[in-house]
This record gives sequence, structure tokens and C-alpha cells, in this order.
Amino acid sequence: MSILINENTKVLVQGLTGKTGTFHTEQALDYHGSQMVGGIHPKKGGSIWTCGSGSAQGKELPIFASVAEGKAETGADASVVYVPPAGAASAIIEAIDAQIPLIICITEGVPVKDMVEVKARLADSNSRLVGPNCPGLLTPEACKIGIMPGSIFQKGTVGVVSRSGTLTYEAVYQTTTAGLGQTTAVGIGGDPVKGTEFIDVLDLFLDDDDTKSIIMIGEIGGSAEEEASEWLMEQAKLGRKKPIAGFIAGRTAPPGRTMGHAGAVISGGKGGADDKISAMETAGIVVSPSPAKLGETLLKAIG
Repeated sequence: MSILINENTKVLVQGLTGKTGTFHTEQALDYHGSQMVGGIHPKKGGSIWTCGSGSAQGKELPIFASVAEGKAETGADASVVYVPPAGAASAIIEAIDAQIPLIICITEGVPVKDMVEVKARLADSNSRLVGPNCPGLLTPEACKIGIMPGSIFQKGTVGVVSRSGTLTYEAVYQTTTAGLGQTTAVGIGGDPVKGTEFIDVLDLFLDDDDTKSIIMIGEIGGSAEEEASEWLMEQAKLGRKKPIAGFIAGRTAPPGRTMGHAGAVISGGKGGADDKISAMETAGIVVSPSPAKLGETLLKAIG
């Protein structure tokens, strides 16, 4: 099993005809035939996009003028957004209005005020948003949505959830090297206003029978890691518990400094690495001293 995406997931690409959308769609099609079923461009509806590289070279995808049209024609149940920052929120809202169940926004630099509007629209919908400013999701040998490098993945038993894009890859590499492999890796992004949070993903991993252990990578700034740690303690009391290894990126950053993502800001004595690490350890998470030891730390957590 896996969470959120599998070999049957059908994906519409919002921003397919642009340079970024084209490159990563070709990469996705090359990864075990991930089902990219069409692109969205309001001015190019009715045209055809052709894959120019990889094992899917020559494969043609239809371009639709709207997400609603694309969903009606293809039965898509996910979309990925590669639209530039100024139009990304509108693209997400279009997917919400089309009732796409899973929306992944890769775009970096989406204005916070735009995301506030997106959050309000999500609250009244049945859509789930991952991102923005995230690397996406990948279920090994099944489906790749976003920019994660498929070559480092191995089908296995570890669920990975991370605010940091590059450290998502490190966690995957470490668990592959350790011979554990992954069920699904989810990069939730580090922006201050986003869709899916740690608790949402952890809840899915706890329910997934094939996910035997979890890696959770946080960052300084905000309180999501502390909230997730408290939630995990509550779940443990209900008998919902799995071995978890963790890491906090930017743990050596001085107070008042922005490190990494836009959401990684320490202010007013809150959001620091020490508080997050303490909360995670109290919840039973084994915290790794460095990204390079994530695999080793997870093996320790597993026992």
C-alpha cells in the first residue's frame, strides 16, 4: 500500500507547456509510467503536447483549456501546479473548483496573501493541497508527482514526511541505503501558509499497514513540529504508534534569522530547534544528530 498516490493515480499538469512543467512531466512519464493524462493551458486548449525525452519519448498528451474540462475528459483525480508565482493561487483555486481530490503545488514564491485565500477555499472543499513550495510526492515504482529524483527510491516500508525539499531526498537515500525502502515520501513544503501539515500525513501513515516506520523532518520556525508531537502522544494513548526518527533542519540557526524556507523564522523565543527537538523526544521520536545519520537513527528507533 501507500498513501495519497499509487499506480492508478491520474494527474493533470497545470503549466505543462512551460519549461519547468515540460521537464518534470517528461521525468514523471519516464518513472514507471506515472499517469500524466493531460495538461492545462487556457490559451492552448485543443492542442497536443509531445514528450521529447526518456522512455515515453513521442507520447502525446492533450491540452485542455480548463481543469474542469480535463477532469471530465480523463477522469483525473490529481493535479500538479507548475504555474509561475503570480498565477499559482488562481491555478490551485481552479483545481479546487473542479473538485480535484489531490492538488500538488510545486511553485516557489507564492504570495502569502494569495495562500490565505486558497486556505479559505480549501476549508469549504473536498480537495487536499500539498504545498506550495514543495518537491511533491512519490510512491516507489508506482507514481511520481513533482520534482523528487526517482533514482534514489526503493519500494519498502518507511513513510517519509518533510518540510525540507533537499532533506526529503536525504531521508529517502538513507532509508534506501539501509535496505528499508519507502512506501511514500511527501514533501509538505516550508511556507508559513500551506495546505497539508505534518499531522495530516502522519495520520495517513499510521493507518497504512505497509508503513512500518516513519521519518519526520522539520525546520526551525512555526509550531507544526510541536503540535505534531503532542498529537502523536495522544495517538499513542489510543494504541496508534509506530517507530519514528526525526530531524530539525536549521537547528544551529541564531534567533531572529531566516533559514531555508519562508516559514523557517524564529521570533519571540518560539520556533527554535531546541524546543522542537525536546517536543519530539518527549513524544518518543528518536532525533538524529545529522541528516547523514537518518537511516541509522531510524534503525535505532525500530530496534
